Amino acid sequence: MIRTFAKQLLSTTLSLLLFIGTTPLGAEAQQTGSTAGSTAYSGQGVPQTAEELQQMVAPIALYPDSLVAQILGASTFPDQVAVAEYWLSQNTSLTGTALMEAVNKQTWEPSVKALTQFPSVLNNLASNLSWTSSLGEAYHTQAADVMSAIQVLRAKALAAGNLKSGSQIVVTQPAPQTIVIQPANPQVVYVPVYNPTVVYGYPYVTPGYTSADVAATAVLAFGVGIAVGAMMSSSCCAWGYSSWGCGWSSTTVVYHGGAYYGNNAWHGGYYGSSYSGYGAYGSAHYSNGYNPTTGTYARGGTVSNGYGSQSVGQAYNPRTGAYGQTEQGSNAYGSWGSSTVSKNGTTAYTQHQTTSQGTTASMQATNGASAYGASGKYGNSAAIGQTANGNKYATANGNTYSNTGNGWSQRSGSSSGWGGSDYNRSTSAFGGDSGGWGSRADSARGWGSGGGGGGWGGRSGGGWGGRR
Repeated sequence: MIRTFAKQLLSTTLSLLLFIGTTPLGAEAQQTGSTAGSTAYSGQGVPQTAEELQQMVAPIALYPDSLVAQILGASTFPDQVAVAEYWLSQNTSLTGTALMEAVNKQTWEPSVKALTQFPSVLNNLASNLSWTSSLGEAYHTQAADVMSAIQVLRAKALAAGNLKSGSQIVVTQPAPQTIVIQPANPQVVYVPVYNPTVVYGYPYVTPGYTSADVAATAVLAFGVGIAVGAMMSSSCCAWGYSSWGCGWSSTTVVYHGGAYYGNNAWHGGYYGSSYSGYGAYGSAHYSNGYNPTTGTYARGGTVSNGYGSQSVGQAYNPRTGAYGQTEQGSNAYGSWGSSTVSKNGTTAYTQHQTTSQGTTASMQATNGASAYGASGKYGNSAAIGQTANGNKYATANGNTYSNTGNGWSQRSGSSSGWGGSDYNRSTSAFGGDSGGWGSRADSARGWGSGGGGGGWGGRSGGGWGGRR
């Protein structure tokens, strides 16, 4: 039936919201960094091999030790990396002490805050989130192996003559298996720029990582030096550069003298935070999160009072480029909402409204597909839709029709036609059911923001973080 077609058309479009996940969504994780833990493998599946880990750390292995430590810690919070990079791009006027003080007020982890002083590094991590996420999981579940991989690569670069002391860095080897890289001037840090496919004398290619345009040579270049002296002397920022290091003997990142393992929520699950507020006139709920398995970022919120409720949600998956957002509301007179979903160059928009008179709804997609319809309070209904290839379908009060290029033909129902009096006395659309196919329950599916709930970021109902 065309009624079934109409319902499936919107349902299929909206079901994409279950699988996708913005440009940064502000999903600050509530967990704090773990400063204690085991270096034994604690992840899921098979641990990564030494070769795989060397490929993964190749882009950062030749950075100064403290910067390596910050990157490894921050990579276990890829959601915060994305948020911080976006925040930094929106606050370019802040510099020096003013920037540090503004960053210090944020709720990000210390390692993420520290990287705001190195915008090119932070941008690189945010631009390669799939790699960043994999690096974070590898460090948290195979810390000793990751640290060992960095030392292997440093030894290869040293043997190839491509890692040496100069005016920017000092390279020392306090032990046969340990190579330390420090700034030549403790007050200024230079970030190396190099091609990881050639600098080690071995063609390492890092999956999920795309470096900026660099010369196809083994030369180590350097950007503009970053002054860290003010940070060292500032009392505001305990997360500063000098607070970090690599414990090569303990095979961990070191923060304020202790081992730092990063986000303790890594183990194949997703994580986030939620907040709720209640008052005499209503309540407000907000939740956000990140799923390292699917790469999805999401956030949503609901505000309710005696007059009704309003809910919004967003989700984005940088690995697939898929994006979705929804807004839903309700009051004593009915409910309404709209959603947008985009993937693979196609964007679809849906709208719906339900009152005591019935439900109306519509969908339009940039590939040419569209659908419109309504259902009235007396059970009468009508709908019309067009697929991307131009085929048209329609239904009204039990009669269904199609037009696939040879004119309209009746598919089912009585012979009275679909333009009868029942249709003419209705202002409704899409669905046949009393609530219509575009009701709030359908157009909010996957977001859980139907009006009075506590936000859509939970694990129930498919949600943003599902693996399906």
